Amino acid sequence: MEFPVRSLSERATTLSTGDVTGAVGDSVTVLPVVVAVSALTELRLPVLLLWFGTFQVVWGLRYGAPISVEPMKALAALVVAGSLSVGELAVAGTLAGAVLLACGATGVLGALAERIDAGVIRGVQLAVALLLAQTGLELGAGAPKTALAAGAVGGAVVALGYRRASALVVLAFGTLIAVGEVGAPTVALPAFGGIRRVSGFALTPDALSATGAQLAMTVGNAAVATSLLLSDLFDAEASPDELATSMGAMNLLAVPLGAFPMCHGSGGVAGKHAFGAETAGANLILGGLYATAALAAAEVVAAFPMAALGVVLVLVAVELGRASLDTDALGLTVGVGVLGAATNVGVAFAVGVAASVVMKQVQNKF
Repeated sequence: MEFPVRSLSERATTLSTGDVTGAVGDSVTVLPVVVAVSALTELRLPVLLLWFGTFQVVWGLRYGAPISVEPMKALAALVVAGSLSVGELAVAGTLAGAVLLACGATGVLGALAERIDAGVIRGVQLAVALLLAQTGLELGAGAPKTALAAGAVGGAVVALGYRRASALVVLAFGTLIAVGEVGAPTVALPAFGGIRRVSGFALTPDALSATGAQLAMTVGNAAVATSLLLSDLFDAEASPDELATSMGAMNLLAVPLGAFPMCHGSGGVAGKHAFGAETAGANLILGGLYATAALAAAEVVAAFPMAALGVVLVLVAVELGRASLDTDALGLTVGVGVLGAATNVGVAFAVGVAASVVMKQVQNKF
């Protein structure tokens, strides 16, 4: 299958100081989530990191720009909160990949994105943020002193003006605690194995609704918004349909082999730019860092303090919540978000779409 994207250029393979610091910008959106997932489920962090590292390199070279590779956050929130099993996650990620590949290959994603009210997509983001915050608070309550210490570290980073890096710094704080308990990590090759071996694929109503909720976010955030940002920030041409095709391909390939469902998030692109990335060299650097971490991550993750992890999740939730409230339909967004957090994200998405249609009809009459 062809990926009609920008060809490799000289800037795609050069490295700069900005690319080194820019690599951190995308890791802020990845590491806190994947560490939480690996700590709270049977998914193995080394395998997750290797897949993220692989696709950082693959898509950086393919698109010739600092494109992001992030976890699908709606699915992450549901599996972290215990609302979705690992088997259901595998189904949701695989189905999402199939839908994205089909939409991208047929060129229908652009038209689909225009038909979903932005307020509904923001509402799904808000629901995900609320679920992450709830889980984070529950984890922090288990060891309040550790949580307060981690929160103080994160607050200090925010006070210094590095709000986006706060979750990553707290993650480093928790890692230091873990290293203090288990000692320096030892290098070991991760054992690959598909999710099927862990708990089996599980096609359930929850898996289907989670797929719908994630696709709602992916269409707006990972396809349309990312396409615009790549053009605005890096003068890189990648249409929503092209991005959908690449997201679909990597999930169909990697999720059955133990990867976490991945997307091209706009937050990661913005983060790389904010931290100084200029070329796809940032992707090459970050891919190497993920691979290095994967070789020595397992023991440290096992000892990672859950209370510090709770603070990380709250900080991630705050960032996602801030983005979700950037909407022209605040009532619709809040309604979908609260309903999704209280009941089911997929149900909230369906209700939100129906509500937005009714609201438009009423507005057109007046």
